[in-house]
Amino acid sequence: SGGRKTLAVGAAGEALIAHTHGPAFIDDPRTRLGRIEGNPFHDAVTEAARRANLRFIINVVLDDEKRVVCVKAGEPVETHAQLVDFARSIYEVDIPHQYDVAIGGAGFPKDANLYQASRAASYLFFAPTPAVRPGGYLIIPARCEEGAGDGVGEQRFLTAMRDAPDIQFILDDARQNGYPPGQQRAFVMAKVLEQARVVIVGSETPDVVMDCKMTPVETMEEALALAARELGDKLDVLIVPHALLTLPVVVGR
Repeated sequence: SGGRKTLAVGAAGEALIAHTHGPAFIDDPRTRLGRIEGNPFHDAVTEAARRANLRFIINVVLDDEKRVVCVKAGEPVETHAQLVDFARSIYEVDIPHQYDVAIGGAGFPKDANLYQASRAASYLFFAPTPAVRPGGYLIIPARCEEGAGDGVGEQRFLTAMRDAPDIQFILDDARQNGYPPGQQRAFVMAKVLEQARVVIVGSETPDVVMDCKMTPVETMEEALALAARELGDKLDVLIVPHALLTLPVVVGR
């Protein structure tokens, strides 16, 4: 985030946002969190910012309490690269392998609705290597008292997830017809659910969770028991308390 994206997405029209968040970008295996070089999303927004004549930026890196811990100013590409290097030093965490289960905390206020809370699952999945093995479980504690969320994008996400007969339909429809901004979260989560099971713990709106093709349970014990029944009693579990601020990087491959 930041740098070229502040302009090329943050101040862009709906057409550019739809393009850069479209299925062709998300489907590309090079589009992964933490990957800069060769990432088609990065290349596209960098080019958009260049065409808009972005010449100077002042950007910061925040810690987990939203405190500024690094400030850089200057030419956009090099300045952003310096900030990326610093951000890696505080947010990337090496892990030895993929896990059977990853428990990811979304935290307040992201856990108030499913659109935002589901980011904890997709961030763990779209790490440079997914944090869980194929068929693994992504367990996210989230109250989701606001349901899917009330915004336009959040309602587009809910409608796309709820109205589709299955995950494959969401993927096929998006690849064939595209989607408006906001609805990309349905495509993202369909890609996650294609390879992993997403369990939401403690949701106050379990019907919404089910509508969105995820599994609601009341307790963490229930979630782990569900995983154990499918994957075996000796679960290999990764706990990521701040999943939106932590990038697990598999180093044992």
